[in-house]
Amino acid sequence: MSQLEAPVDESSFVLPPLGDNPSTDRQGTSPGSFAQRGRVGTPWSFSSPDTAGMPGVSEITALDFASRRDREGKTQLEEARTGRVTPQMKRVALREPHLSAEQIRFEVATGRMIIPANKVHLQYKLEPMCIGRAGLTKINANMGASPVSSGTDEEVEKLRWAERWGADTVMDLSTGGDLDACREAIIRHSTVPIGTVPIYSMIIGRSVEDLTCDMILKELEKQAKQGVDYFTIHAGVLKEHLPFVRKRLIGIVSRGGSLLAKWMIHHNRQNPMYEIFDDICAIMREYDVSFSLGDGLRPGGLADATDEAQLRELQTLGELTERAWANGCQVMVEGPGHVPFDQIEYNMKLQRKLCHGAPFYVLGPLVTDVFPGYDHITSCIGATAAGFHGASMLCYVTPKEHLGLPKKDDVKQGCVAYKIAAHAADVALGIPGSRDRDDELTKARAALNWQRHFDLSFDPDLARAYHDEDLEVDTDFCAMCGHDWCSVRISKEIVDFYSGKDAEAQPLKKAIASPGVNKAGADILEKRGVLSQEQIHKLAHKGKKADCHSDIVKDAATAKLVQVNTLKAHGVAVNESGL
Repeated sequence: MSQLEAPVDESSFVLPPLGDNPSTDRQGTSPGSFAQRGRVGTPWSFSSPDTAGMPGVSEITALDFASRRDREGKTQLEEARTGRVTPQMKRVALREPHLSAEQIRFEVATGRMIIPANKVHLQYKLEPMCIGRAGLTKINANMGASPVSSGTDEEVEKLRWAERWGADTVMDLSTGGDLDACREAIIRHSTVPIGTVPIYSMIIGRSVEDLTCDMILKELEKQAKQGVDYFTIHAGVLKEHLPFVRKRLIGIVSRGGSLLAKWMIHHNRQNPMYEIFDDICAIMREYDVSFSLGDGLRPGGLADATDEAQLRELQTLGELTERAWANGCQVMVEGPGHVPFDQIEYNMKLQRKLCHGAPFYVLGPLVTDVFPGYDHITSCIGATAAGFHGASMLCYVTPKEHLGLPKKDDVKQGCVAYKIAAHAADVALGIPGSRDRDDELTKARAALNWQRHFDLSFDPDLARAYHDEDLEVDTDFCAMCGHDWCSVRISKEIVDFYSGKDAEAQPLKKAIASPGVNKAGADILEKRGVLSQEQIHKLAHKGKKADCHSDIVKDAATAKLVQVNTLKAHGVAVNESGL
């Protein structure tokens, strides 16, 4: 028996029932996800096991609201309910390799998935995508000009930046400047779906008390004609819900929710968006604009989470989901907010029950309130749990949340944090293929293949810059451990040499020149403020490769001398022979 073979042991560990292995090749020692097996075509597709006491699934789907009008095929939902696979569904299937176009059609038909794709936006640069628990977890980036900051050019630049860092959709929440021009520019440049909160535009130049139903419908039609892919409509905040806000520590934190609450109090009438909901559906159906049913009473602090106001609104959103489906419109539902970690699963699964599996789109949630400036971290912790327990899309939170309008770097930080959360949820749910890149990067680390390690990372520029900040050669150790303490290097010796696997596999000391830090990496190091400008310039000088035995130097003796000097410069004990 090889020294590395495990001894025979009669005892074994009892593991939970295992779900799908998220690696295509079932690589490594992990037995697979502990989540439920992915049962696409049922309400339990890629779901976490239910903790005792959690709400069950609803037996209602969008198929129950099919009508003869579906044959007109004005929306993806209507097309799906009649059995047609649209070109958009086929394109989505290319982005979700674990799903077929027919599976996507069925998920859309049941209302558990949406394809937000305004017919007008499809004429520009939009690449159709899906939001639903059978698909990969998506992230949204918020942006928009305010009365005190930013403008159209800056917002278009932020759009490009958000797309660069993985945003699957973008919401334009502009409240200042030329809103129509800004929205038009964003839609024409965007490859991802664009969402808006139309009430912001409705009250430009007027007080909310002056808002009429006619004004609401005209603004919705204008934005639909521009190509907006989904609208946040706060129709679930009802007059009878408002007394339940009194006990809250922070009241109503949703802008749309607070504006409509003010309107209802002033007029002593019901929410106009609730009253004319069917008229709103008619406009949205015409252009295939998806609903994002807004959570106007979401909690703005941990103390207000899962309270009467929030849950009563959620129940109303379930009713509105049914009304939208009956009108042929696609629907997702917005959710909290600020929620203690222990309440996240309940919130996700209550929505699954009340809103019949319509995709849940959550802001965070933030799991603590005392880290302003770091809320991209406090919220992505909650977002990971939300994705695992049923949310389909995660709205990012940036470091500027609660403090100001996010700048370009804040957009990046928010996107990266939420890509981590979404990817972690996908792996935990066992979505096929979701762990493949992780496995490949693990192999690169095990092989001490630094360049492939960087190429597979989400942010190669940052990874290379951090590495080269301390050690500008790619060798068989890193600056954290050094040569003698490097566990990965030692493990390679154990596996390849001492195990007898390969008697000739005595590890060689190699030092390969780093290709150098690029401009993005140099910018990263400059912001860190650890290195001098001269040192940063030295790391970034490599438009050409540095002299190194493995690349440039052809003479064997000179190559060995370069290798010795390089290793000695980084603290590796070697003799003059290079051994």
